[in-house]
Amino acid sequence: MLGNVPENTDRFVGRAAEQGELVSSLTAGRLTTLTGIGGVGKTRLAAHALRALPERQRTALGRTCWADLGALPDERLLIGAVADAVGFADHTPDGPFDALCAWLADQRLLLVLDSCEHLVTACRNLVADLLTACPRLTVLATSRQRLGVAGEALVPVRPLACDGDGLALFLDRAVAVAPALRMRHPEQDRHAAEICRLLDGVPLALELASAQLMHHPIGELVDRLRSHQAGLTAPAPVWPRRHRSLRTAIGWSHELCGPLERLLWTRLSVFPGVFDSGAARGVCAGGPLSPDAVTSLLAELTAKSVVAQEADGRYRLHAPVREYGHMWLDELEARDEVADRHADHFLELARSADAGWLGPQQASWYRRIDLAHADLCAALEHLIGTRPEHAVELAGLVGFFWSCCGHLREARRYLERVLPLARHHGAAREKAQWALGVAALLQGEHAKAAAIGRRCARDAAHTGSVEGRLSAAYLLGITHLMNGEPRRAYDDVGRALHRVAEPALTSPSVLRCHLVRVFALTGLGRLEEAAREAASLRAGCAAQGEWWARSYTDYQLALISLAQGQPGQAAEHARAMLEGKRMLGDSFGIALGMDLLAAAAAADGQGEAAALVSGIGQMYWLSVGHSQRGMPELRDVREACWRSARAAVGDGAFDRAFRRGTEADPGSVLDLAVAGQLLSGA
Repeated sequence: MLGNVPENTDRFVGRAAEQGELVSSLTAGRLTTLTGIGGVGKTRLAAHALRALPERQRTALGRTCWADLGALPDERLLIGAVADAVGFADHTPDGPFDALCAWLADQRLLLVLDSCEHLVTACRNLVADLLTACPRLTVLATSRQRLGVAGEALVPVRPLACDGDGLALFLDRAVAVAPALRMRHPEQDRHAAEICRLLDGVPLALELASAQLMHHPIGELVDRLRSHQAGLTAPAPVWPRRHRSLRTAIGWSHELCGPLERLLWTRLSVFPGVFDSGAARGVCAGGPLSPDAVTSLLAELTAKSVVAQEADGRYRLHAPVREYGHMWLDELEARDEVADRHADHFLELARSADAGWLGPQQASWYRRIDLAHADLCAALEHLIGTRPEHAVELAGLVGFFWSCCGHLREARRYLERVLPLARHHGAAREKAQWALGVAALLQGEHAKAAAIGRRCARDAAHTGSVEGRLSAAYLLGITHLMNGEPRRAYDDVGRALHRVAEPALTSPSVLRCHLVRVFALTGLGRLEEAAREAASLRAGCAAQGEWWARSYTDYQLALISLAQGQPGQAAEHARAMLEGKRMLGDSFGIALGMDLLAAAAAADGQGEAAALVSGIGQMYWLSVGHSQRGMPELRDVREACWRSARAAVGDGAFDRAFRRGTEADPGSVLDLAVAGQLLSGA
């Protein structure tokens, strides 16, 4: 399974020897590092080699997970980036490394750490500890220098031979932008060979050079390169001598760009990783750059290979190109200004996502917040140092999103960092404090969540905030439910809702309180009343395009159907819940849904299917770092599921089916579950 291995958007040229060496090293040892200068093609080689692996070798290495470390500002986000890559949505209060090891301990997995050079010490320590704690783990790293871990095998990635693969690469890219070169004359061949020699066969340099053929004949490129071989306007100390050829090509490309292209290049360097055209316009427009100009100039820079376009249509700057842009930000004394633009854009994105949470684009907002994770972290880091009140606001706005889509630990860490910076008891602090309580609850710290909920309630009473009072009631209500106290939950949200007396879909906080009321009714055994309210709430959510609360109404309806002896209806609601949680990227919710689907299968006499789905559910529970959790009433449902399933098919068949579930690809099986193809009666 290739997971998130990048796809090359153009033809891969050469590197047959290095590819063979890399594959041999991966199968012979547990740590391989591709080393080489910036722009030499380490990332591209790693991705191509992994995608070209024969099925037998891919199976032996196990699931492949790719962690792009180039976007990380420092080591504080390293474990979170690795956890994200391996599909670990950590919901535990334990130390992050211990929780990650517990998830990886028994998995056969190839972990790729791409672009380690700015985090070498942290990567060295992490990799050494992971290899010790996780015996079936293999690691492939790319870095400008070795990690220095015992047993590390090095595969040097050198510049391409100027009279071989280097020339082939240059000509391949050249023909793409200047098709007339398919019919070259001898002098053009000599010019092409000279360009490869002047650029020492460095692939990124060759691609930058070939892109200029759209605007300049090849002979002119040779003359320009010769005159610029000593470097251009960039201050030399920034670049090690071994990067001379790449620096020449980047500086030369920079000089050949128009003034507005250069300005856009410089501003784009603020993005830590991948970005889309909307973000480029939002961050880089201003002064002489209009939003429309950003769009057209971005296309020009992409055509010139300054900007790389990903397979999904988004963009990125290669690390050396981004470093060059950073250098010019400093030269222009514009780094703080552009970082402010970046932070303002992503703060506005978070505000829009929060405002649209209850609307038809809810699932889309979850995806956009997830895709913008690296930028939101960068914005938070900048705001913490420059505008702490805005950092409090941003952390509060994204905290609930992050808690549901795989970044729970980072949500809590940022919330705990920013809350002491809040100087006023305003709406931003109110939301951040509430989000911290939700994060603590999801990590299983019920007492801490309750204490934060009580603090939220006191602050809301002091300020007279209706939203704060409702949010506090939701947090306290869910905490009571998790502690097996449905009556307290029912009373708390009942008092809060009585004061506003508004329809359920008036606001997110009103909706969430109505959802707690449904949960409490189920816990109190008032099933008919709970079913009516859940169905009504679900219908309203469906009409409005809302998924988060809707999926939890399906959770309740599945539980109620099981209690009423209707396994078919329970399975239908469980599948609907899984569909919603899949759209939101909520692994915790998917784990709950799998438990319900397994229980429905067992209640319907499908013991083997129940065991299979239970095994899949177990993997989702492990992926959030917990054994099975949920409301207390779910424990009885699980126990009944396993008892009846084992009785139906016998312990041996149950255990074999359960094991198949734990070994299946979770994403593929989830798709089958949502489509109704896991249960024989579907």
